[in-house]
Amino acid sequence: MKILSGLVLVASIAFAQRVTVPLDGEWNVEDSLSATEIPSAWHHTVAVPGLTHQARPAFADVDEFDSREVIDNRIRKKKLPESARVLTVGAPRQNRNYFWYRRTFHAPAQHAVAILKINKAQFGTAVWLNGRPIGEHIGCFTAGFFEITPAVKWNSENELVVRIGAHPAAMPANGYAGTDFEKNKWTPGIYDSVSVLLSGNPVIESVQVAPKITTSEIQVQTTLRNYGSTPATARLVNRVGASVVSERVIVAPGTELVRGTTLRIPHAHLWSPEDPFLYKLETSSGGDSVSTRFGMREFRFDTATRRAYLNGKPYFLRGSNITLHRFFEDPQAGSLPWDERWVHKLLAEIPKQMHWNSFRFCIGPVPDRWLEIADEAGLLIQNEYFVWLGQSKNMPELDAPALIAEYKEWMRDNWNHPSVVVWDANNETLNPVFGEKIIPAVRDLDLSHRPWENSYNPPAAPDDPVEDHPYLFSRYFNGSGPDFEVKDLEKMSGSGKHGITPTGHAQILNEYGWLWLLRDGTPTELTGPVYERLLGANSGARQRLALDAYLLGGLTEFWRAYRAYAGVLHFVYLTSCYPGAYTCDNFADVEKLKLQPEFADYVGEAFKPLGVYLNFWQPTLKGGEEREFIVMMVNDESRPASGPLALALERENGECVARVERPFTIAAIGQETYRLRLRVPDSAGKYILKATGGGTVSRRRVEIH
Repeated sequence: MKILSGLVLVASIAFAQRVTVPLDGEWNVEDSLSATEIPSAWHHTVAVPGLTHQARPAFADVDEFDSREVIDNRIRKKKLPESARVLTVGAPRQNRNYFWYRRTFHAPAQHAVAILKINKAQFGTAVWLNGRPIGEHIGCFTAGFFEITPAVKWNSENELVVRIGAHPAAMPANGYAGTDFEKNKWTPGIYDSVSVLLSGNPVIESVQVAPKITTSEIQVQTTLRNYGSTPATARLVNRVGASVVSERVIVAPGTELVRGTTLRIPHAHLWSPEDPFLYKLETSSGGDSVSTRFGMREFRFDTATRRAYLNGKPYFLRGSNITLHRFFEDPQAGSLPWDERWVHKLLAEIPKQMHWNSFRFCIGPVPDRWLEIADEAGLLIQNEYFVWLGQSKNMPELDAPALIAEYKEWMRDNWNHPSVVVWDANNETLNPVFGEKIIPAVRDLDLSHRPWENSYNPPAAPDDPVEDHPYLFSRYFNGSGPDFEVKDLEKMSGSGKHGITPTGHAQILNEYGWLWLLRDGTPTELTGPVYERLLGANSGARQRLALDAYLLGGLTEFWRAYRAYAGVLHFVYLTSCYPGAYTCDNFADVEKLKLQPEFADYVGEAFKPLGVYLNFWQPTLKGGEEREFIVMMVNDESRPASGPLALALERENGECVARVERPFTIAAIGQETYRLRLRVPDSAGKYILKATGGGTVSRRRVEIH
């Protein structure tokens, strides 16, 4: 990762500096039923950013909340009677409604304006400074800004108190805490950074940078706010390197002013996963200054070709999913989501080893630092809002104006990250309000014109993509259709027609498998019948883990081979894992971020840019026969690939007993199919059939009779 900092000085421009007072660290914390009685004594401490279940001493029953969706799920599975259904957001299982956070900070010499910024907190936020009520922010997934100027004691210590809801039921009626049918615990906390921003007036409230690579320039939109009682005159300056645009503006008292401009970026260095080059825009109002990182990149989908395009060229997404808000309830999560080295390994190191260039941040946002690391690592992020309502008849009526307000804040917080390439309105939800009201109301706010993904609903624009979740093995669990056998893959086309909404749009396959195991190899709540069917009732943990990796690798090869999808993203890279969990990730040790070795082997191989798929899934071969095998290859690189393609039959000890070879040639971003004939030896036993090309191998277990 490189950053062009824009430190070239222009003699006539003086940049006033914003002063940031960081408030991350140890805070006091207490709980209450009352929303108005600030604690008089403080006996617990907790980390910010972090979650309240990390408090010391610990609070009893933190996280204990049954959401309406989980209750519906349990009723469907006959684990609860119909009488347990609720019409509220859910049922708390704890004797509290609020947590109160407290800390002190030193304010320096007086500034014209002081703003408290709480990047993210749940469930709902209210602020007091030096005993004075400041205001509230409802959003659980967006930054809250609070003007604290009148309450600050300059050159002195200040007492800051922040109240958050202890569970979703503490939210106001127009608040939204997220929905998830498979999340068993709901953890409160200030889970992103907190700071005080000090500046002159007018204040730079926000900056949006939209790259235009065809003209080698950026479109910049700056929002200024005058917190004073008289008009504020400012020299608004935007600068990247030697490119500078300056104008004199006047902001009326108590109002905001939005200004747009364009800066040339000569010979722009494009951002991509292969070369995540970052620029920095410096913005000044004379009394305030802000630095904004951005990347010169454009990303879109095209319905005619059903492809994704990065910087004007076809680009295939390969990756996985992260459900961080589920990981919050994992017994081993602790402070890991805020450990810089852990997050860097999670997002920068392992994805490269697995040949991933993309993630969906699924049903819930991540701390800001995660997206900064994604920018630096070169990841393409499908950023999904915390909505999963399915097709339930008990679906709540959504407050469209309230959600529109939240989506606007969510976009504002994230639109300068080059890693964020898709706005994802919801997960597995069938509700017309998103396409008819919410997306149209916010779409044009994004000057980069990112595509929107609208789940089970029809696409909201001509070139928007559609998600697909072809869980073939779910049939073993829910009896949703004819039994699926792995050998059926040989006759399937991988055509991408499994979604709820028929479509000719580009599709993203961002969930598949239904093979989840707990980290110790135990089936999850959803996969017991799958492994009983595949391995029998007495299978062991190592057998199950090995089969999971083998089948996930094969499915990944299969879905990539037919080019029906613009992206293939496995579910799930990081999530919660404990007895009673519905899904799980593939870590053997999540604290050390050590993947299950079989998963790293088979799935890492399947995601290589040069993909190889051996279209053979029969359990046996007849000794002595000669037969034809089909090998499909895909090339995700922007350059042609060629070399030998080998098909070999090996014993379990690696001894090769039969082999055939032919040359292959694949165009850039292309695919080819090859037929190879191989004579099967007469010797009975267990073998591995391997197709190898360009350093990538596709393997099948087979027994010769």
